[in-house]
Amino acid sequence: MTENAYRFFRNGFDGAGDFIRAGDGTPVFTYDDLDAASASWANHFAEHGVTPGDRVIVQVEKSPWNLIAYFACLRAGFIYLPLNTAYLEEEVAYFVSDAEPSLIICDPAFASRFGNSNCPVLTLDAEGQGSARPERPGAYPVADSDGNDTAILLYTSGTTGRPKGAMITHRNLVTNARALFGAWQWQPDDVLLHALPVFHIHGLMVATHLAVMGGCPMLFLPRFDPEAVIEALPHATVYMGVPTNYVRLLADKRLTPEVCRNMRLFTSGSAPLLTRTFDEFAERSGHRIVERYGMTETGMNTSNPLDGERRPGTVGRPLPGVEIKLEGDPAVLMVRGENVFKGYWRMPEKTREEFDGEGFFRTGDVVTVDDDGYVSIVGRDKDMIISGGLNVYPKEIESVIDRLDGITESAVIGLPHPDFGEAVTAIVVAADEGARDEAGIIDALKARLAGFKVAKRVFFVDALPRNTMGKVQKAALRDTFQDTFQDTSE
Repeated sequence: MTENAYRFFRNGFDGAGDFIRAGDGTPVFTYDDLDAASASWANHFAEHGVTPGDRVIVQVEKSPWNLIAYFACLRAGFIYLPLNTAYLEEEVAYFVSDAEPSLIICDPAFASRFGNSNCPVLTLDAEGQGSARPERPGAYPVADSDGNDTAILLYTSGTTGRPKGAMITHRNLVTNARALFGAWQWQPDDVLLHALPVFHIHGLMVATHLAVMGGCPMLFLPRFDPEAVIEALPHATVYMGVPTNYVRLLADKRLTPEVCRNMRLFTSGSAPLLTRTFDEFAERSGHRIVERYGMTETGMNTSNPLDGERRPGTVGRPLPGVEIKLEGDPAVLMVRGENVFKGYWRMPEKTREEFDGEGFFRTGDVVTVDDDGYVSIVGRDKDMIISGGLNVYPKEIESVIDRLDGITESAVIGLPHPDFGEAVTAIVVAADEGARDEAGIIDALKARLAGFKVAKRVFFVDALPRNTMGKVQKAALRDTFQDTFQDTSE
């Protein structure tokens, strides 16, 4: 039986010093603080009726207290369900209905989004104030969670249907942390510069877990800000980002080898890293980025080597314990291992569809593998858009546009963008000239959806291209509009 993931991490940080530091290196929390606070917070949640296996929805601004809430849930065997802070009322209503949480923790500014919830709603702001914070110390034992017990429920979108809750187990967390800890040769004196969101696998299950497993400090920034990152780099040894982050760092003239003199490792993931960005960053910083590949359902699957050739345009070789195979033509990547989630929340049929008879999970990513085993992601077998490292579900956006007055139909696609990787773009058929209002459609999307889902451009056509079965040919649309963002980084 795999131990509770919190117990596993505590074995790594037991006796360690600083847990959280500000960007300038000022200590904020120690690992002793984390252990004591996670017990108090778990006890506080239990007093509100939460029991092991119950879901706890968390939609708060990034802060050290955000992480304490997470580790409290992990410690107690509660299922942690983080939500992007950009999700609005209509969006969060679905997650509440589907997950049926026993407790909701939100920023005070978001409380109205959860007004119809049938469970307690506690508040927590970025300064750690609110009813989610215990008024007094409390004890709570580490739960005897089975390795197959769900630790985190992360919602991910496909190209049809509603978002699916991926059940990530304690075993998945431990397996992924061990694989990356070894592959990236984590050092006792490493200091992680953390500028990623923690409602996403990258910032939570990769960055945070590795620092905690090693008992290492994190320079904890509330968000990515190029100026703040460059000022903090001399105090860090490891930085993890998405391609958009690296593009914006390159735009700052202060990025130099001198600023990066103490750095040991830069990694990139969540979206494809352009070879141009890889090469420019190496020239400006003196470091070659380690690109890796993972997804919500599997954690990390592959990584370029720490020692050896880091090939731009590839995501490296499979990590230890990860098996891969290719299926179909074009070849879709299949993965198997203890890193792979146990299934979709309350979707047994969908779970069965995505695993083959040998237990391999269909990633949906079309790949090539060279003679040395390096994997390159060349596309998706579905129409998912990944913009700035975040998954965007086209049909959700199309459904908003199609409901607008004067709109006949729409198709949402992702187009190559030098900053975001892919830019959300809407192709629209309007019933009359008055409805051909690009700014009006964008404003309507802003009012209903999280900002990262809003189309950056809207184009109008007389008809959408279709095949003989009536299916919209999105590939043809991508070909037509592929150069839209070629000369802009907006």
